[in-house]
Amino acid sequence: MDVWIDTHCHLDEFADHGGAALADAERARAAQAGVAHCVLPAVELANLQAVRDLAHRHGDSYALGIHPLFTPVAGDEDLPALARALEQYQDDPRLVAVGEIGLDLFVPHLDRRRQQHFYRAQLQLARRFDLPVILHVRRSADQLLKALRELPVRGGIAHAFNGSLQQAQAFIDLGFKLGFGGAVTFDRALQLRRLATELPLDALVVETDAPDIPPHWLYVTAAERAAGRPPARNTPAQLPRIGAVVAQLRGISSTELAHATRANACAALPRLAELLAQV
Repeated sequence: MDVWIDTHCHLDEFADHGGAALADAERARAAQAGVAHCVLPAVELANLQAVRDLAHRHGDSYALGIHPLFTPVAGDEDLPALARALEQYQDDPRLVAVGEIGLDLFVPHLDRRRQQHFYRAQLQLARRFDLPVILHVRRSADQLLKALRELPVRGGIAHAFNGSLQQAQAFIDLGFKLGFGGAVTFDRALQLRRLATELPLDALVVETDAPDIPPHWLYVTAAERAAGRPPARNTPAQLPRIGAVVAQLRGISSTELAHATRANACAALPRLAELLAQV
């Protein structure tokens, strides 16, 4: 069985939805499918401890950060509290990045100045603790890149990347890998599928963003939702099938892609290498 690394999974949301038993069950299904490791990013101060506990419980890793969509509810003390948590856990080998951080210019009415404040402050924390970052990139690649050039960090992952080839190369030049997940499985995602096909193999990592961004075989249409069918929930067990789509686009075997993306994940998040040596 191929060995896969899910570089972006919100396993704590399964615990929030159905308790610890559901999170444990979904992680077990993923392991049975060949997912050897998951990176669990935090999104707000309230779930920092949850992602850390789950990572230790399942032998995974985690990142600590404040997501741009949570900046409206983040308080003035949240950044100092995040700094204290990073200091407290800086010697924890399962802490692999600052994240999920970034900018979201798609969602209306989000305060862009406040997003920039939290993003740049967290880049400073990544520099202080010498950690890579996991970036939320939604219609914000150029703005993210501008700050990264001013506040360079130790690389990381541009999660759910869906920008241009030029923007992709700019992230790569700054030491980042690009995350591909369920969105790449849709035939209509022509630009994204082109990127997955044409970018250097050593630039790619794979992810689910579970329970979000379901692949096409799980997607529930608007008409189906209107008829009463609940929205789809992605799971980390879908990663090998998502990876198989990327491998097919590139004309390589799933085994080759799994091996390459594992190495790429370790390059993006250096603390992973020691953890995965035990897998």
